Amino acid sequence: MLEKVKQSKIITLLLITAVVYFFLQYLTPLFSPILVAMLFVTIFGPFLKNLQVRLHIHRQVGAILLLILGCGLLAVLVWVLFSWIVGSLPEWVGQLEAVEQELQELIQKGSASIGEMLGIDGEYLESTLLARLNEWMDYFQAEGAAGMLSGSLQYLKKIGLLGGFLVTFVIAAVLLAKDYDRIMNNLLDREEFHVLLEVICGIIRYIATFIKAQVVIMSLISLTAGVVLGICGIRHGALWGMLAGLLDALPFIGTGIVLLPLALVQLFQGYYGRALICLILYAACVFLREILEPRLIGKRMGISPVAVLTAVYAGIQLFGVWGIIKGPLGFMIIYQSWQSLQRRIWDMGA
Repeated sequence: MLEKVKQSKIITLLLITAVVYFFLQYLTPLFSPILVAMLFVTIFGPFLKNLQVRLHIHRQVGAILLLILGCGLLAVLVWVLFSWIVGSLPEWVGQLEAVEQELQELIQKGSASIGEMLGIDGEYLESTLLARLNEWMDYFQAEGAAGMLSGSLQYLKKIGLLGGFLVTFVIAAVLLAKDYDRIMNNLLDREEFHVLLEVICGIIRYIATFIKAQVVIMSLISLTAGVVLGICGIRHGALWGMLAGLLDALPFIGTGIVLLPLALVQLFQGYYGRALICLILYAACVFLREILEPRLIGKRMGISPVAVLTAVYAGIQLFGVWGIIKGPLGFMIIYQSWQSLQRRIWDMGA
């Protein structure tokens, strides 16, 4: 009898895992606006209820005001960064020209000694390297312009998809805010949905913990990078640090998209100490995220940091880049479903 119970538990766990994988792989891309709207209304449901009770603001109106406030703050942040980036473009173009000049001077100075070591005519080597450098720079500029033109349709398509997602999300959030109490009461009245509610509450708790952890990590990295870059004397160091902290949330790219090119520019400008500091800072930021993320999420959820790290790695293998989010999320769904079923079926049966 005990052996049968164990086998049934294993089969149940495998079935839960298969259902969660199917949900994350095939259903979330189709219903992502609705799912995000449900999450939004569930998280901010108590706040919207307080607005209705204290200020007599209908939940639909409160949801719209909350969305407008969030979009406004995000738009201000994006506008500040975009204005700074666009305003710095002439300076960056000048720096690219300076880098090209530095490479030309380096080739001219080193061709003779390198040619002597290899037994090649120094002038021939210099002319060949300079010709290749000019070809590469021309190719880079031409391909960059062509890539921007050819990719414009793809960008427009992505913008259209994003617009459709946002419109669907806003409409769904407003409608769900209106019927939230009725939906929850219907679920509570039916015993078979209690496990589902426990899982949903666990997922919401995980997502809230995940968001808090990301805010803490991004703030810490932004502060660290801004202070270090500012002390090094790098121009706009605080803004570079803030941008690095924001982009740190992107999987596999993170702070490297800011700090590595910044180190390269400092290297070609002759600031070798600054370039080394940028590389060390990049390694430190990666180390901070790898150490803090499993600890912040695992500690608050009562789960081992090793389990969270394993879930992230498994998610990347199964879902690609989005596995950074889907991996731990899938683990939490499986964990919450297993705990709920164990309490309601096997523990009660025992």
